[in-house]
Amino acid sequence: MSKTALIPIAEGCEEIEAITVIDVLRRAGVEVSVAAVNSDSSLSITGAHSIQISADCSIDTCVNGSWDLIAVPGGIPGAEHLASCQNLDTLLRSQVQDGKLYAAICAAPALVLGSKGLLANKTATGHPMFQQNLNAKELNSESRVVVDGNCITSQGPGTALDFALELVEQLCGVVKREEVGSPMVLTTSATAYY
Repeated sequence: MSKTALIPIAEGCEEIEAITVIDVLRRAGVEVSVAAVNSDSSLSITGAHSIQISADCSIDTCVNGSWDLIAVPGGIPGAEHLASCQNLDTLLRSQVQDGKLYAAICAAPALVLGSKGLLANKTATGHPMFQQNLNAKELNSESRVVVDGNCITSQGPGTALDFALELVEQLCGVVKREEVGSPMVLTTSATAYY
């Protein structure tokens, strides 16, 4: 049975982060559901840099679903829209309670996870502009990607490939990470584990 991941997107999301995670997870054979967080139930969003992204479904249809991973992209105002979504809040809290993987990058660790107390017992990182707002157990400002148990955080667009490959490793193992990363001509980067 293949692994599953939910990637929520909203108006103003950082396109590099969203698309990189979706692409790399799909290269690894993960069944990815891209869910639009829109007040009008539209499946299309415009990213922070005016790129149109089409979702597979609305977040409203995901509430009773179950995923091996929920990964939240950043971007402003995208992360703010995601943080205010009650259905995403419900899904993330359930993910944490069930001990399943949850992840965020850029502004999302602070604005989506930290604001909800979902980093209270975790070491985490995020975009340097938002690190002071993380509300995490401990801040790791040096590492591009931080893994603390079932929580994975990363710093921003420039760390999106490292983040996505770490998500592959956490879901599918290091061999699958190498299978996906090698043809992409990537070098190994430092990840901090707690």
